[in-house]
Amino acid sequence: MRTSIATVSLSGSLTEKLTAASRAGFDGVEIFENDLLASPLGPEEVRARCADLGLSIDLYQPMRDIEAVPAEEFARNLRRARHKFELMRRLGADTVLVCSSVHPLAVDDDALAADHLRQLADVAQEFGIRVAYEALAWGRHVNTYGHAWRIVEAADHPSLGTCLDSFHILSRGSDPKGIAEIPGEKIFFLQLADAPLLAMDVLQWSRHYRCFPGQGGFDVAGLVRNVLDTGYDGPLSLEVFNDVFRQAEAGPTAVDAHRSLLVLQETVGVATPPAPVVPTGVAFAELVTPDAEPVAAVLGALGFSRTARHRTKPVDLWQQGEARILVNTSGAARRTGTGLAAIGLESPDPAGAARRAEALLAPVLPRRRAVEDAPLDAVAAPDGTELFFCAADRPELPDWRADFADDTGGSHDTVGSHGTGVHRIDHLALSQPWHHFDEAALFHRSVLGLHAQESVDVADPYGLMRSRAVTNADGSVRIALGVGAAPTDDTVHAQHIALATSDVVAAARRFREAGGRLLPIPVNYYDDLAARHEFADGELETYRELGILYDRDAHGEFRHCYTMTVGHVFFELVQRDGYRGYGAQNAPVRLAAQHTARAVIGG
Repeated sequence: MRTSIATVSLSGSLTEKLTAASRAGFDGVEIFENDLLASPLGPEEVRARCADLGLSIDLYQPMRDIEAVPAEEFARNLRRARHKFELMRRLGADTVLVCSSVHPLAVDDDALAADHLRQLADVAQEFGIRVAYEALAWGRHVNTYGHAWRIVEAADHPSLGTCLDSFHILSRGSDPKGIAEIPGEKIFFLQLADAPLLAMDVLQWSRHYRCFPGQGGFDVAGLVRNVLDTGYDGPLSLEVFNDVFRQAEAGPTAVDAHRSLLVLQETVGVATPPAPVVPTGVAFAELVTPDAEPVAAVLGALGFSRTARHRTKPVDLWQQGEARILVNTSGAARRTGTGLAAIGLESPDPAGAARRAEALLAPVLPRRRAVEDAPLDAVAAPDGTELFFCAADRPELPDWRADFADDTGGSHDTVGSHGTGVHRIDHLALSQPWHHFDEAALFHRSVLGLHAQESVDVADPYGLMRSRAVTNADGSVRIALGVGAAPTDDTVHAQHIALATSDVVAAARRFREAGGRLLPIPVNYYDDLAARHEFADGELETYRELGILYDRDAHGEFRHCYTMTVGHVFFELVQRDGYRGYGAQNAPVRLAAQHTARAVIGG
């Protein structure tokens, strides 16, 4: 289906918005009146610019407070409408959005509203323009799509139809099944937006918290199915008012927007991109660092051994059990500091995973590699993290580990010889730029086929931190996406790698005995823990000594502790005994402890 986006959904000047929409792959745009009024380009120039970019102008919007008003007010409205219709003819737009009236003098009279809209449609017809009447969720008298349709039906004019808006319908809890009563040819336009489920004034909800389909809690796909069943053949168009999107760069936002419509079309069965290939495990996590020594010290204390070095690149492979960490000291690392740069995802079909990613607009990353290097497909996540698709259980495909040669003389005992019982990577925590959080959740769900869990808010000393985990069915791939309230604080926004062990107490002791530094946890935390749970004799004292945190859920227990931060990354040792979460209950304590540790080190 054709796709469109309202210019109000993007940041920047009108020219910047049109360019971003075109580059993201949209077929058309809705021109929001304020964007045109603020543009130095005249209507003919905007029309030409859209044509050059391959964009149609699908809607001009909005016209407000037209119907069911006093006669003298309506006369002024018709005069205003003629001016706007003339402008639309110059612009090359043939459909105008008319919102249900919120005018204080508007009366509750459907017959009068129908008569006024009929007269407006008469004028529009002179200019070759269609009028799409939309029920605002906060309309003074008309605030449901069914009510708006009854007025359109009563007006009975060929140039008058209705506009359906998923936010206005779903925010009021209206049943979209009633859309079946509207003939498809009388649905002149369909606007789509999702939103988180909030208990607040619907106008404020609409103006600040809309998001793209798949990022909120509405059943947008179900509504679209009802619309398509009527025979509607117009575009799927996004109209999203969102404070974050309006401050973010237009280009990435437009790509995220178009991806949401591609996934929506797949969900409702009108498009068939390559099927998702869900990753089956974590092959490796790659750290970049300008100085390998501090990272090597932490990995060694954690019980990792340096087992191999890349044949052609300054990248070392550290391993313990099935947990593999690559340490990259290339030139790029010297510019960015120590951080988590890439994740290798085990995939049953790496080529298929790459095709899916590319079809859903994930940027495919070019790779400079030697002839003998394994050809790995990689794409970039919204935060810039590189995702590599690695063959799993496919001996006929190249193995990335073949790129690494053992240069330790056959002995891996010089570093990490003690071991800490780490057997795999439990999960990875990726800190998102504040304006990419919703985009990241949609990306990992749609491109990688992971399941997105509910978003949670945790208290940070300087505000709230949002977190949302994505995972595959058996939990062999877990990624926690987070964004905090203090974007200038490197500690809070450090990435981290959680390592699974069967005995976190033993692992923590061995780490400390090997010279590793664990994050100190305040004594007050353990006083509270004693009040909430019962422990065996000496158990709580051990946790206090080592800085181990504890939580439990309906499925089991969770014990975990953290290393001090190196650059922008730290490690977590975790022991899961049936537990399915990520220790969100303890996150405020960890965040506060990291703030304190950073302040002490900085001082």
